[in-house]
Amino acid sequence: MIEYRAAVQILNATIGIVSNREKLLPSLPPDIKVESLLTDFRQVKAIPYEQELDGYISVQDEEIEPRYKAQKNRVVFKGSFIRLQKQASDARHSLWGNQGFLYRYTLYLLEKRHGIFNLHACALYEEDGDILYVIIGGAGSGKTVYLLSGLEKGLKLFSTETVHFQIKENKIIWHLGSLVDNIRFGTLIHDFPEFLPEMKIPPPLEIWQKKIAIDLSKHKASKETIKNPLAVHILFPHIERGIEKIVWNPVKDRRKAAKNLFDNITQKLAETILLYDHLVVLGLDEVKLAQRRLKAIHQLIEHDSISQIAVVSSNPKDCWRQLL
Repeated sequence: MIEYRAAVQILNATIGIVSNREKLLPSLPPDIKVESLLTDFRQVKAIPYEQELDGYISVQDEEIEPRYKAQKNRVVFKGSFIRLQKQASDARHSLWGNQGFLYRYTLYLLEKRHGIFNLHACALYEEDGDILYVIIGGAGSGKTVYLLSGLEKGLKLFSTETVHFQIKENKIIWHLGSLVDNIRFGTLIHDFPEFLPEMKIPPPLEIWQKKIAIDLSKHKASKETIKNPLAVHILFPHIERGIEKIVWNPVKDRRKAAKNLFDNITQKLAETILLYDHLVVLGLDEVKLAQRRLKAIHQLIEHDSISQIAVVSSNPKDCWRQLL
């Protein structure tokens, strides 16, 4: 049987990919579009296929019901994936999409093989003051408002969607993350028109339902890694236009802070997903991984560099008022 091969490196994780159909291998480097892994990670780099990589994915195109099997560091998918790929309702939920399997497998390998933990968050860096702002939350929480308004105020981009950190010898090391963000057309048109790129066709009519992938790399921080910044502000935002004034609620109980951070890091890694509308894939978490993750979170929130952890409610205009 003919076998086609590729391999990628995402941050420190290395993954080999094989298939009996060349068209089922991921396109490298990925294009900048809504379903791209570049909205999750800074870079998806092609590397040589070798026998000592962190993990391996095999995709075999066969006319059978889609299925998969995971063993140690190898995952095998079988099914009519070329057909499923054409018929899928959402390319994000595919093997190589930004909400798909490779995304979650990378989170798993970064933790398991390299001790790198991955927050669902954006991050901005004040270079002169050596201050890192980490804004944590899922879709609709207000991360994009903090991100774009922070860039307007002169902060540098450290990640749009995934914030990576690891702990070594009591040092918190933060790694540069994704530089592409999926943003609603309505947000760009009404609130941040300076970030809307020139387009050959007009925006869609459903401006609050449709998103566009925006490359923000020209705003990126000058550092690839930040070790023990002078201060780190960890924020859980709630942005709503009807809020008249900013409401600042410090999370003083470290147990609650740890629970919120644990839930955030664990969600994408542990949740069961549906690929191509047909294939159910269980989460990738493990008990030992989860225990190590919780220990790292406690080390993080007790570290001297953590200036504050707070829940912040505000309208879009005032979100940075007590910070900058």
